[in-house]
Parts: sequence; C-alpha cells; structure tokens
Amino acid sequence: MQQELTLAGKTILLAVTGGIAVYKSCELVRLLMKRGADVRVVMTENAAKFVTPLTFEALSGHPVVTSEWDTRSGVMPHIRLSDGADLIIVAPATANTIAKAARGIADNAVSTLICARRAPIAFAPAMNTRMWENPANLRNIETLKRDGIEVWGPAAGSLACGDTGAGRMLEPEEIVSRAELFLHGKPLAGRRILITAGPTYEAIDPVRGITNRSSGRQGYAIAREAALRGAAVTLISGPVSISAPFGVTRISVDSASAMREEVLKHTPDTDAFISVAAVSDWRPEQVSDQKIKKDGKAVTLRLTENPDILSEVGHLGAGRPAVVIGFAAETENIISYASKKLRAKAADLIVANNASQALGSDDNDAVFVTAAGAEPLGPGPKSRVAEAILDRLASLLV
Repeated sequence: MQQELTLAGKTILLAVTGGIAVYKSCELVRLLMKRGADVRVVMTENAAKFVTPLTFEALSGHPVVTSEWDTRSGVMPHIRLSDGADLIIVAPATANTIAKAARGIADNAVSTLICARRAPIAFAPAMNTRMWENPANLRNIETLKRDGIEVWGPAAGSLACGDTGAGRMLEPEEIVSRAELFLHGKPLAGRRILITAGPTYEAIDPVRGITNRSSGRQGYAIAREAALRGAAVTLISGPVSISAPFGVTRISVDSASAMREEVLKHTPDTDAFISVAAVSDWRPEQVSDQKIKKDGKAVTLRLTENPDILSEVGHLGAGRPAVVIGFAAETENIISYASKKLRAKAADLIVANNASQALGSDDNDAVFVTAAGAEPLGPGPKSRVAEAILDRLASLLV
C-alpha cells in the first residue's frame, strides 16, 4: 500500500533517553521519515549506552546531539533545534527525565532542550510498573499535563524485566498516529461523522455466504483523514483485515441488516453520513442451519432485497444528517447511474467509480457527482480521494 506523506514539511525533534525501549525509537525515526517528516535526534549519554548515536545519524541523515556542548547542529543546539521544530517527542521518556522536566532541571542535552523549548512537546513514558505507579512519578506526570505537555501512554503489557503491567512505551506506529493527529489542522473539530466501510456478508449456511471483493480501504482512508482533521468518527465496518485508524471508534458488523441497525442507532446528532460500504443488495430468503450438502441435484437459492441504508438515511427528514454522501461502484454508464442514485437516495454527493478497478485496489479513479454535474478527480491513491471528499465535506458543512 502506498505510504501517505501526512507529515511532509514537518520537523520533528526526537529526544531519546536511557531506557531499554530505546530500540523502539529507531523504528520511530524510520516511520516518521516514511510519513515525510524531517527528524532530528537528541540523546542523553545514558541513551547512547543502549543504542549508539551513529545508528540514529544513519537513520535520520542528521548529526545527533548528545551534549549541550555539541555545536555540530549550531551554537547552543538546545535553542536552535527547538526553534525549528514543529513537535518534540521524548521517547522513551524515563522516570528520571520526567522528574527533571517537572522540576525544570536542565543538566543534559535532553533536559536542557526541554527547558528551552518553544515547540509543543509530547512524552512517551517507558519504565517498570512500580516506577510508573510511584506517587512521585504520578505527581510529576500531572505537573507536565498542567503545563500543557502531551503524555502519550504508557501501555500495559509484558515489560523487559519480566513483570506485567503499565509502563510499556507505546508502539512506534501509535506514536506516529498521535503525532499526525496533533500536527494536523482541525477544520472538522466538533463535528461528528458516521462512516460505513467494507463488504457485508449474507449467510447461506454455516460455512457459505454472499459477499463481495471490497477491501474497506477507501472507507478506512476516509475515516482516518476525518479523524486527522479533528472530527469525532464512528466507523461501522463489515469484515475486513484492516486495523481501525487511531482515534476512530469502530463497530464491526457482518450483514446488511446489522449495519443498518448500527447506522440508525448512531445517526442522531451526526453531522455527516458517508456511506462507503459495499452493501449486499440481496440476502438469502432462508438460511440453512446446517451445511448444504452436494447431492448431484441443482440447488435453488431464493433471494430477497436488503434494506437500502443510504436511501433510508437520505430520506430521514428532521433526523437527517446535514450532509449525506454515498458511493456508486458501477461497471458501465458510471456518471448516468450515479446521477440517478443521487436523486433516488436524496444524497448531497455521490462518489462514482469503476467497480472493476477500485475493488481490492489501493487506487481509485473517482468522479464527484452532484446536482450541479460531474467533477472527475482523476486516478490516484485512495488517500487522495479521502482528502478530496473531506475537503468537499468541510465546504458543505459551513
């Protein structure tokens, strides 16, 4: 899948302190850069005992600062580096560094940087459970939060010492997701968006069913982009093999009926409904409670129509969301069929595409269809289509 450059143009300063979780910080640098960020690294001398500065220099492409007296990044690096940063991430953040930050102590490259910073800062704590739960440490964490510092984590789980409990540093992927959410503008802050994604599955018997090739990628890309823009996102998803985007509430369903039930339950107080799911039009009239055996005879499968979720939401009247967006996956007469769907479903926008090209693919060649006409987006990654949809949604919600 093509990687999204969600942090392009951003400079992130990674402050690495001396804990066993330092090895995760190497992966964190790689992932931040993969998202387009320019990453600079500052380390304590203790951190350098776990992983050498050379490793971070090779990963980031920049000299690593390990001392207040290091002038390779300019005179007074604790001042200069902070001035150019969009975000400082302290990962791992040890109990010692947290205590210094809470008390304003500046006695190494990292603690001096923290004291002199102008950029926003986030701590990703990593320590033994007993150290995390120590009353002094918890007081220090509260002090950081009162000072406007972000605290991301820790997670609970198996620790390096063999104990189990709170104290694990968040995984690099989650830290990157939190950085994306933090650094993005929030044009949809305060908005509630309901999205459906993926296929539905209509059982024939305990082992067979009717479904389709929808991967859910487009719906998940839209959910992720909406969350990045500050919206409160609920994602009702059919069976897919994708993890829910960070900051998105996912509700998993199988059938069209179950999806309809969840959509109608969550529609009240929703500002926008985006129906991306490839909902089965038909379901078996009867579902066998036993596996249907092959006996050489033809099997007749009687089908009945599934509820039309998009149309039902579009025609809700007083309870209708302010904006209703649907998708039309067609194999022919794409714009014509999408225009008919726009009117029939009482939608504000239909995103039309060629089903044979879009299903299961990372790319999409979409067309916006409204009452004013058709607007081709051109071929591109589904992340770009998601951005275009959220741009249009923001203008419709004004």
